[in-house]
Amino acid sequence: MSEFVEQKIIEAVKELLTGRVNEVLGNWQFMFGIFEDSEFKSNTSIVPVVKLSGCERTEKERIICINAYSLTISLTVPETADSEFFCYGYSSAISKALGENPTLGGIVNRAIVTDTKYIPPKVANCGQDWQVIITLRVTVEGTVYAR
Repeated sequence: MSEFVEQKIIEAVKELLTGRVNEVLGNWQFMFGIFEDSEFKSNTSIVPVVKLSGCERTEKERIICINAYSLTISLTVPETADSEFFCYGYSSAISKALGENPTLGGIVNRAIVTDTKYIPPKVANCGQDWQVIITLRVTVEGTVYAR
């Protein structure tokens, strides 16, 4: 097991994506590709890229020792007639799963979606992929390292 809270945050987000988000997508009537944590890429699976960085803290957060992070989930969605619809669905499923578990299983104090970007291909119908970039703000109180 990892010792650093940063690693635990990334692991918890990947677990959320491959667990609860896949369940939410599976309950919908449309055929969404599922999230996988591997190098394998196909039309039936989405491999998210999760990146974590520190972000600016408010004065209150500095005073009461709350660490703040910016976490980015990047998804590449293969271009089809329904790609834009799938992008909205993935974003909605992630927001729903995060709303149900804003502490990521007790690893953080709070994780919220702060921004979502939908990026279409530069040239339509050329086989380029759509992209969804979801940014989260994650706060961790004090030095609550790996549980």
